Amino acid sequence: MTTVLNKKQTYKDIFDGRSYQKVDGALFKNLDQGIKNELLEDYPKLKDDDFIAYVHLTKYSLRYMGKIIVRAQEKNESIKGYVTALSQEKDNINVDEQLQAKITFGQKIADAVAKFGGSWTFIISFILLMAAWMLINQLRLFGLHFDVYPFILLNLALSTLAAVQAPLIMMSQNRAAEYDRLQALNDFNVNKKSEEEIRFLHAKLDHIVQQDQSELLEIQKLQTEMLAAISRQLTRLESMQNQMEGVKEENE
Repeated sequence: MTTVLNKKQTYKDIFDGRSYQKVDGALFKNLDQGIKNELLEDYPKLKDDDFIAYVHLTKYSLRYMGKIIVRAQEKNESIKGYVTALSQEKDNINVDEQLQAKITFGQKIADAVAKFGGSWTFIISFILLMAAWMLINQLRLFGLHFDVYPFILLNLALSTLAAVQAPLIMMSQNRAAEYDRLQALNDFNVNKKSEEEIRFLHAKLDHIVQQDQSELLEIQKLQTEMLAAISRQLTRLESMQNQMEGVKEENE
């Protein structure tokens, strides 16, 4: 509804029924959709040509901005909860602790034999023992002569040593294979968790760029419109004050 006063177009506010100039408000159809929705919650029968003064629009603009902020906070809380859940996941394992927890006495012996059998200490000691064995029996040192050439007893001892040492080394190799399997599983879990975190960071960046930034721009737009409305009203008040002072000076 419009009227003409003092050759200036004025609009009747739909809320208080007072007349305002065009710069003091806006038509319903020219408002942002978010503010429209806020107005329609309280006044579902509003029409496109209804005029609303800024003194009333400020309330709904602030309410709409508050909802945007609350929605952003809820999203941040959801993201925070997801990050907390990721940090509490324990997919990675301590391979050494898991193996040591179930190791048996026989496996310890197998590891010790394999460790000693694969060292220079064993090789040098074994060579010295064989050399001493053959020299003692060949030269009859200290009156000893228990294994004559071709050293059949030595061959039997070596065969027995090889027969016992081979399965012990295989047992140790099985434990090494189990260690490698657990280590590979641990690496897989760590890589999987890292991939999920990287994917989440990408999603968060996309969320910030696309949604958070758009919401921030929307809030800034509303703030700019509110400041512009306040500035127009202040300018109008200053103009009215100057006119009143001019009239006062003329009367004096």
